[in-house]
Formats: sequence, structure tokens, C-alpha cells
Amino acid sequence: MHFLEIWFLPPCYADLYHLSHSHRRQGSRRAPNLNKVPPITASTMECLFRRRRLLKTCITLSLLFATLVTVHKFKLVEEGTKGSLAFHTRIMHEWLQPDNSSSKRNSEVTTSKSHAGGGISAGLSLPPPRWDVNESKCPENTALRRQPWFKHVDPRFHQFILHRHCRYFPLLLNHPEKCQENVHLLIVVKSIIEQHDRREAVRRTWGKEKEVDGKKIKTLFLLGTTSIGKDHRNLQKLIEQENQIYGDILQWDFMDTFFNLTLKEVNFLKWFHIYCPNVEFIFKGDDDIFVNTENILDFLAFKKEDPLLPSLFVGDIISRAVPIRNKQSKYYIPKELYDKPYPVYAGGGGFLMASTLARKLFFASEKIQLFPIDDVFLGMSLKAIGVEPKLHPGFRTFGISKKRTSAMNKDPCFYKSLLVVHKLSSEDLLKMWNVVHDEKIVCAKKVNI
Repeated sequence: MHFLEIWFLPPCYADLYHLSHSHRRQGSRRAPNLNKVPPITASTMECLFRRRRLLKTCITLSLLFATLVTVHKFKLVEEGTKGSLAFHTRIMHEWLQPDNSSSKRNSEVTTSKSHAGGGISAGLSLPPPRWDVNESKCPENTALRRQPWFKHVDPRFHQFILHRHCRYFPLLLNHPEKCQENVHLLIVVKSIIEQHDRREAVRRTWGKEKEVDGKKIKTLFLLGTTSIGKDHRNLQKLIEQENQIYGDILQWDFMDTFFNLTLKEVNFLKWFHIYCPNVEFIFKGDDDIFVNTENILDFLAFKKEDPLLPSLFVGDIISRAVPIRNKQSKYYIPKELYDKPYPVYAGGGGFLMASTLARKLFFASEKIQLFPIDDVFLGMSLKAIGVEPKLHPGFRTFGISKKRTSAMNKDPCFYKSLLVVHKLSSEDLLKMWNVVHDEKIVCAKKVNI
């Protein structure tokens, strides 16, 4: 043993070391003199046991430290791998541009190449590299309380008005990988946490992800959060588990209410602008509708050579509408909030638009005050960029017949020929989907003789 090693041994170990080595040096030439061997006292034994416990503690701490270092290294590798998978494609599309400030968002790009329905369009600023909102708390605009008109507004609208400037919120659940590949049709469905049965029905029917003739269809559900008194923690855990299973939920940190549907609209437009350079078309609808996906694909194929395809926006269009002043109505709007006719807009049950237009809508929407009715707000944004939505008879967001008792609303032949029908329960959707896709069904056809 080296001299320095002996130096650091405790007295009991040093004595034993000299003793054992003196015997080893003598070897077989001379027997040890046992009278000269010092006895092992109780204090020596206690010292030995203390030393043993100290060694065990040191070894345990060393193993623990090595384990922590290894776990940390694995986490770094895992995060790096996830980051590279989620953002590799985006980097190839100029994610490295340092354009994150709101003052630069409206700066224009000089590129002129864009696909008819997708790709980064000319005249649009480069998106920030990732979702850049991390703060949920948004203080109210207290100055509005001192406005003379505020006290005359229906109290139901007070919180909306005071927080109208709060536009973007943190992402709780995100799936940027949905747009990694070239996507022909991105299906976006508005839902709330409690409506699990509706989401499940959509996944099994018209929202099922698939590839048709080389054209990929992807699906996402847009959600907010529940109110605190609504068993918030358990519901949040359930939606996180659902997301782990299906990987198709975008969730933002704002409360899911009727007035906050507009927040889903603007937050999705921002998300799409950031993460989806390779999407051609978007279908956006509710979770209680029937969509004939095959008919939508046929319609888009028919429109392929249309020079106006980059501005495509079709649905069940509402014109010459005015604000409803009946306080009992779900769509009641106070005169103090809006006092002129609505622009042309599409019923929010479902509509179809080109991705190029969606990117323009993102910039237009940032300059327009939030409005409690999301359909109307989108109509305002369309008007701001000079695009009028087009009526398509295949979109029936108020039902096939406005009379709910009409037999037409349950006739599978109508569903077979239409694009969108609103509204159906999850059970009715599953039944109708199976009937419509039954090869034995025979529907009348118009024949010219």
C-alpha cells in the first residue's frame, strides 16, 4: 500500500495493516511472536464497524449520484430526439428566422412561390419557430369600467369585454408532428373535454386518419379547459390519457365557454401558421356533424384547376344577418357591443377552406377585435381581406330540413349525396355512417331520357 493511503487510514486500520504486513514479511522463515501482537480492543472493533458503515454509505451515495447522472443524460438525449423529430421539417421551412416579435409579424416575404392550396404563401411573414405564449394570466382592462356605456351592457358580457384584449394562450397539449408530411386535408374539430363519446364517434367515422390515392388526411380536436368547479383535475387527467392514446388533441389554457369559441379560432389560426407549411386544405367543424369525406375529396379534385382555389372558402353561407337583440337567445348581442349588420359568414357547423387563405386570415384576424360569436368573427376577417365565402348546397349546417321531425333528416340517401349535415348525436352518427357505407343501399338517381 502506498504511504499516502496509510496516512489516511484511521488508527485501528493502521495498526491492523502494520500487523498483517509484518506477518507477511516474516513469511515461513520465522514464526510470529504472539506475545508482541497487540490485542484487538473493543474500541478497535467499534472503529472497524464505523469504518464499514462509512464505506457502505459512501458506496450508496456514489451509486445514487451515478444513477442520477445517467438518468439526466437519457433525458437530454430523449428531449433532443423529440425536438429533432418535431421540428426537423419546420427548420427546412425557415424556422430559424428570428422573427418572434409582434411588431415583425406583419412584415412581408419576397418569395412568390406557393402551392394552389398550401405551402408558405407570398406576401406573408415567416412564422416564429414555436408557440411563444407562456402566460395564462391576463389582467382585465379596468379603464373600460369607467366608460359611460359599460354600465348599460348586459352583465353576461362584462368579463368578455374586460378581457377582450387577451387573444393567445399557452398550449397544454400540442402535436406539431401532424403537419410534418404533406397533408392534403387537415380535419379540425371543435370539442370540449366532456364530449369524449362524440370524439370517439368522429375518429371511427369521418375523422378517421387515412390515405386516399396518395392524399393524406389528418385529424385534430381543439379544446380549452374546464371551469375549476367542474372536477377540473380529474377531467384534465382523463383528456391527457385520451391524448396519449390517440395523439390528436390541441388544448389551450383558456376556459371552454361559448364566448371563448372565438379564442379557439384565433389560436388555431396562429398554430396553423406556425406548424403547418405542408397542408393544402382545412375542413373545420363541430363534433356533432356528419361529414361525407369522400364527397369532400371529390369536390376538391373537381376544383383542382380553378384559378381561385387559393381563396377557396365554402360552406352554408349566411347573408344579410343582423345582431339578435332578444336577451333570451344564445346569440344575443348588446347594441353597445355591435350596432350594424353582420358581414357574410359561414355557419360554424362546418366549412372548407384553402390553407393559403387560412394564413391570410391569421394576419387579418390580429387586427380585428374579438367578437363573442366565432362564425361572425371569421366573416369579419374574410371581409377584411376581400374574400366572400361561397355557398355550397352540400353543406347543411341547419339539418337537411329545418323541420326536425322531417323524414329527410334520417334518409341515408341524402347523407350519401351531401358533404356536411348538422346535427347528430354520437349514436346516430355511427348508425348513419354504417348505413351510408352499406353497399346494399339503393338510392334513386335522376336519369335524362
